[in-house]
Amino acid sequence: MPKINGNEIRPGNVLEHNDGLWSAVKVEHVKPGKGGAFAQVELRNLRNGSKLNERFRSADKVERVRLEQKDQQFLYEDDGQLHFMDAETYEQIQLPADILGDRRPFLQDGMTITVEFYDAEALNATLPQKVTCTVVETEPVVKGQTAANSFKPAILDNGVKVMVPPFVGPDEAIVVNTETMEYAERA
Repeated sequence: MPKINGNEIRPGNVLEHNDGLWSAVKVEHVKPGKGGAFAQVELRNLRNGSKLNERFRSADKVERVRLEQKDQQFLYEDDGQLHFMDAETYEQIQLPADILGDRRPFLQDGMTITVEFYDAEALNATLPQKVTCTVVETEPVVKGQTAANSFKPAILDNGVKVMVPPFVGPDEAIVVNTETMEYAERA
């Protein structure tokens, strides 16, 4: 595994630190008036989700880990476990349902997601950036409401509430950005 200097850490890097695998969430480079510069890094443990703030000087060496990314197709959910299949090898894996966090409702039957592996251990799962959902319930359009930034609440077919533009009505298909969990466009 390649070693990198402390000032080369970027958000999204996976590091081996304190006998664990950590993902850099935020990186802030600080140059105080006295003393050497350092990187203030907020780390999140990939195995248990705990957070840690750490300072790395430019002379510090850390192990950067490369995770293998594989596309997996969602099959079904059973007892809090999500079952996926590798499209190339047809091998099936199980992941805990909480690996997707609050984005879990956007997972749909047959959807292909990206799972990151370290050796044979699945550490992270990422949904496609845009998912199509159907609006189940929303307020009716108010005539004359033409403010540029006016949005109204809507409930989607998966139970998630999002803010949509006034022209979107019930039973319409919309595209939702899974990273920001916001309306993106009409489908």
